[in-house]
Amino acid sequence: MTPKSLIHAIVLAWGWRRRLIAFAAGALSALAMAPFNAWPILFLTFPTLVWLIDGAGVGRWGGMAAAAATGWWFGFGYFLAGLYWIGYAFLVDAPTFGWLLPIAVIGLPAVLAVYTAFGVALARLLWTRGALRILALAATLTVAEWLRGELVTGFPWNAFGYALAAPLPLAQAASVVGIWGLTFIAIAVFATPATLTDDRSETLRPWLPLALGVVVLVALGGFGALRLARTPTRLVDGVHLRIMQPNLQQDVRFNYAAKQEVMDRYIALSDRASGSQSLGGHDVTHLIWPESPFPFFLTREADALGQITNLLQHGTVLITGAMRLADPDNPAASGVYNSIYVIDHNGSIAAVYDKVHLVPFGEYLPLEHFLERLGLQELTEQRGGFLAGDRHRLIAIPGAPLALPLICYEIIFPGDAAPAGTRPGWIVNVTNDGWFGLSTGPYQHFQQARLSAIEDGLPLARAANTGISAVVDPLGRIINSLPLGREGILDAPLPRPIGATIYARVGDTPAAMMIMLALIAVVRRRIGADMVKV
Repeated sequence: MTPKSLIHAIVLAWGWRRRLIAFAAGALSALAMAPFNAWPILFLTFPTLVWLIDGAGVGRWGGMAAAAATGWWFGFGYFLAGLYWIGYAFLVDAPTFGWLLPIAVIGLPAVLAVYTAFGVALARLLWTRGALRILALAATLTVAEWLRGELVTGFPWNAFGYALAAPLPLAQAASVVGIWGLTFIAIAVFATPATLTDDRSETLRPWLPLALGVVVLVALGGFGALRLARTPTRLVDGVHLRIMQPNLQQDVRFNYAAKQEVMDRYIALSDRASGSQSLGGHDVTHLIWPESPFPFFLTREADALGQITNLLQHGTVLITGAMRLADPDNPAASGVYNSIYVIDHNGSIAAVYDKVHLVPFGEYLPLEHFLERLGLQELTEQRGGFLAGDRHRLIAIPGAPLALPLICYEIIFPGDAAPAGTRPGWIVNVTNDGWFGLSTGPYQHFQQARLSAIEDGLPLARAANTGISAVVDPLGRIINSLPLGREGILDAPLPRPIGATIYARVGDTPAAMMIMLALIAVVRRRIGADMVKV
């Protein structure tokens, strides 16, 4: 079968063949994400989606219904392959949650695929001949991805733009256009080979869109390479970070009976010599522990606080995740926050941050009263779920620049985390990806956190229970890191921030402008084509 006949078969495919092709193209697209980062695969999968939309025109309502179904199967394949690792969380306590595993692994991708279906159906509504249909798909699918990141609680995980995050020079464009601008560019560029088979009556130079797409990638790479070359990593004087990665299994981390085992491990790891210095050698100024590391409320355990005080030398500060009682005087009826504590060498709590963006089904239960009747509960098994903090805020950390604290996946929400006003000097991200085992999920999470650092031009210190822990400079360069699934410590200096990036100053305005210009061009072409028919 020749390439042209194969493409013709894709366009004309119907029924289960069309669904299978769309599903396979979507599933293969997940290879563009971490840890594979095989982004050139999108030069095959996105054109396949374009050809399927071309063939949807024979359906009812101008092909919108068929296009929506095609988009759903493409999205379902993409999210199923990219988010399968969510099922690991239901095996942590398999007797309680194991029965939900197939529902979560299949149900979440099925819901998220509705956004892809919407974007593809809207593209079909604006569909036109020639290269402009590529812009129609890029604009509408980016809008759908943005909605996925905003509606209900929002879940922008694995937005298509992250395909351009692995080659560090390409990722620098996020400092200008953010993840949604990268998403528009990625779809528009990777879909261009679809025009190679167009009739010359529709596209005068069928090769030109692909050539322009390659030029865009080269230009982005050149911009990024120049930015990296001209912006060396500069360090904050007198700040020496140590990140402790305990690699504890979840059944230990939530077992109060293992309290002393947990504390002994944390203390021993934190004081382990790195190079020629232990913590006792007083080379470390700031020690960072991951999200909610204790199977108890830290402020109610005097012996644990005492161990921490004995560990910290004069001038050393601990930044750690912890659960926090909203009303310590009435613990039985108190709500609980997922928090970050800053603790000085005297054992005093210098600052607190409460997580704002909670994980649905993990930290709180949507439609709680209804779903609890069905026997559902949060994966954290915190009765009633966690309370949400009132707002994102900066925290003052003794001996270090003002910090932006973010817990777990709060860091993947572009533009939402940094409060307006004073600019922080760094991002502190504590997380627990141990829920997801040795899967692709933690790699994806780290990739997205790294891109957030590039977007805002801020260095990142990331402490993860099972990895990946790292210190990253404001251009995404990794200063030091610990791999997934390994216990240990990493020592690193704290990089300085750079000046506020374009994205930090204007947010998603550049991405919105690209989408608007694309839609204007497509609508004008569509109106012109309709007038010719009349």
